[in-house]
Amino acid sequence: MSFVTIESIVASHPFFAGLSEESLRVITARSRQVELPADEIIFHEGEAADHFYLIRSGRVALEVHSPRRGRQTIQTIEGGEILGWSWLVPPYQWRFDARVIDPVEAIELDGRRLRELGEIDHDLGYELYRRFAILIGRRLESTRIQLMDLYGSSN
Repeated sequence: MSFVTIESIVASHPFFAGLSEESLRVITARSRQVELPADEIIFHEGEAADHFYLIRSGRVALEVHSPRRGRQTIQTIEGGEILGWSWLVPPYQWRFDARVIDPVEAIELDGRRLRELGEIDHDLGYELYRRFAILIGRRLESTRIQLMDLYGSSN
């Protein structure tokens, strides 16, 4: 029987590839495994953002609310992806709601502590910002494409 640690799970994820063992220890020091049932709200827009998730399995809808259209899914995060970047960008509040579509198994990581450590260890801080900047850019592009589909392009 093999014992799988949170550190080994995080180390095997492409997002964290190439980080030193020490960086991985720091990143996972205050992490925990979570299981979230369908329809659970993980976070609400405007709440304090102090963590993020490595989704191992399941699906999460990122949603916005509109008085005219109600709740709209703008993106779906699936197993193998990272959920949450608002912990890294002031004012450290969630920009969307996140609702579980299919039951989720995830690793919850402590973003607040990583912000603090990034101020002390600038190399780690830079590397996290760089990786999350790429992630945010991909998410913005994906959202733009989804909005074009939702509202139609005006060419």
